Amino acid sequence: MIAKLKAIFAGDETSLQNSPDDKQTATAALLIEAALADEDFSDSEENAISRLLKRHFSLSGDEAEALIDEARELHKNSDQILYFTRAIKENFPVDDRIQIIEMLWEIAYADGTVSDYEANLIRRICGLIYVDDRESGLAKKRVMQTLGITS
Repeated sequence: MIAKLKAIFAGDETSLQNSPDDKQTATAALLIEAALADEDFSDSEENAISRLLKRHFSLSGDEAEALIDEARELHKNSDQILYFTRAIKENFPVDDRIQIIEMLWEIAYADGTVSDYEANLIRRICGLIYVDDRESGLAKKRVMQTLGITS
C-alpha cells in the first residue's frame, strides 16, 4: 500500500484507484498531520486517531494501529498534504469528506485546545478536498457539541 502512495510522489496518477486501504491511509495521514500541526503529538491525540479510525472504517485495534504506523511512515516521507487530500477528494463522496473534517476537528480538540496552526490546517484541507466553509463550521459545531465544549 505504501508503494502505491509513493508512486503518486513519482507522478503516477493511477496509483490510487478506490482501494479502501488507500483511502484509509490517506485519512490516517491527514489525521496525523493535524495532530502534528501544533508540534505536540500528545497521547490524547494518538488515542483519538486510533478511536476515530476504528469507528470510521470499522477496524479492530490491531488494524487501526497498523494503519497508524503505515500512515506515520508515509507522512514522514512526504512534505506535502496534497497527495493525501487528492486521494480523499477523488475517492470519497462529499458526505464522507465532511466526516473527515469532523475527524480532523476531533483531533484538534483532543488535547483540549485548538491552536491557530491546527485551525489553519483544517481550513486548508477543507479547500483541498472541496468542503465549503459552511459545512466545515457545522462539522466543528457538531464536534464541539459531542465533546461538550461550549466555546
